[in-house]
Amino acid sequence: MKIAILTNEYPPYVYGGAGVHVEYLTRELAALDDRAHTVQIFCFGDQHEQRGNLSVEGVQPKLKLSAHDPRHEKFLDTILRDIAMAGLAKDVDIVHCHTWYSHFAGCLVKQLSGAKLVLTTHSLEPHRPWKVEQLGTAYNASSWIERTAYQNADGVVAVSHSMKKNVHELYRVPSEKIRVIHNGIDLNQYRPTPNAETLRAQGIDPATPYLLFVGRITRQKGIIHLVNAIKYLRPGVQVVLCAGAPDTKEIGKEMAEKVERARHETGNRIIWIAEMLPKDKVIHLYTHATIFVCPSVYEPFGIINLEAMACETPVVASAVGGIPEVVEHGETGLLVTPEASSPTDVEPSHPEQFARDLASAVNSLLESPDKIRAMGLKARQRVEQSFSWTSIARKTMDFYSELRRGA
Repeated sequence: MKIAILTNEYPPYVYGGAGVHVEYLTRELAALDDRAHTVQIFCFGDQHEQRGNLSVEGVQPKLKLSAHDPRHEKFLDTILRDIAMAGLAKDVDIVHCHTWYSHFAGCLVKQLSGAKLVLTTHSLEPHRPWKVEQLGTAYNASSWIERTAYQNADGVVAVSHSMKKNVHELYRVPSEKIRVIHNGIDLNQYRPTPNAETLRAQGIDPATPYLLFVGRITRQKGIIHLVNAIKYLRPGVQVVLCAGAPDTKEIGKEMAEKVERARHETGNRIIWIAEMLPKDKVIHLYTHATIFVCPSVYEPFGIINLEAMACETPVVASAVGGIPEVVEHGETGLLVTPEASSPTDVEPSHPEQFARDLASAVNSLLESPDKIRAMGLKARQRVEQSFSWTSIARKTMDFYSELRRGA
C-alpha cells in the first residue's frame, strides 16, 4: 500500500495538536510489522528526508500571490502549496489529509490518481468563527474547501465520538464512513521527569504549588478565561502560563492587558512564558505542576490533557468536545461545563461565571493534596491503558485496508 499523508504541520514546524498527531502517527505507521507499504509525507515547509519506508517532502512554492486584503495571503499561499502537493503525490493508494490546509490537495489527488481520500477531523471550521479575525472573508473559502472535502471523502477518522457526531450533523457524512480513532501519546517520552532547574530558569519557585497552562494564545484554547479566573484562586499558588504564538496581534494585546490586570487583582505570582518551549522542558513543567488547566471553549480531543496525565498530573478542563472522553471527572481530574446560549455557540454565554467555576474546581483540588496525588496516578494508568500510538496506528492501517477492499 502506498500512503500519502498531506499536512500543514510537520516537525520542526509544529504549533498545534494536529502536528503532534501527524508526527507520531506517521512514525508508528511506518514501523508496523507489515512494512510492505510506504508512507510519504507532504507538508508545508523545507523538510526533506528519507527514513526507510518513510519519506518527508516539504512544499514551499517560490511564487507569492498578492491580495487586496492581507488576511487573504495565507489562504492563497495554502492553495499554491496544495497544488504543488497534488503534483508530487503519484501512484498513491490512500491520500490522508490533516486539517483544511491540505484538503484541496487531497481532493485533487483523489481525482488525479484514483486514491481513496481519508480525512482526520482535528477541528471543523464552522465551530471556529474566530478564524475570521485571521482570515477575513477567506474564512468563507476555507469553510467551502473543508465542506467539499468531507462531501468527497471515502473515509473519515474522528478523533472523538463528539467529532463523529459533528461531522455527521454538519456535513451529512454517513456514519458508516466515519471511524472513531482517538489521539495518542508517546508513553516513553511523556512520563514523570523531574527537573527543578527548568523551573528556576523560567522563574518558577519549585517549593510552591503551581497551576499550568500550555498552548497557543487563541480563542479556541480559552486562555483568556483562565486569566480571568486567577483573581478567584486561593492564596499560595503560582500560575504558569506557557503560552505563545498569538493568532492575531489583537488577541496578543488582549492577553497582555488581561495578564497585567490579573497581576493587580491577586497576590499569587503569575509567570507568563511567552514562547513555545522544547518538548523536554514542557515535560518538566507538566511533571512538577500541581494541576494542569485546560479551559478550551472548543476542543475536538485535547492532546495536551494526555500529555499532562502521562506525567501524573491531574487536569481541570472544560467539558467540551472530546475532553470528557479523555479526562474522567472525579477520577483523573475535574470537568467544568461552560454554559452556551445555544448548542452551536462555542464561547460561554456567561464568561465570568465560567471563570469562577474554573477557579472553584481548582480550589477544591488544592484543598486535598492526597486527592491530587491519587488522581495523578490514575491519570497515568488511564493513558497507559487507552492511548498508545502503536494501537492507534494499527487501527488506522486497518481502516485503510477496509477502504481499499471496498474499492
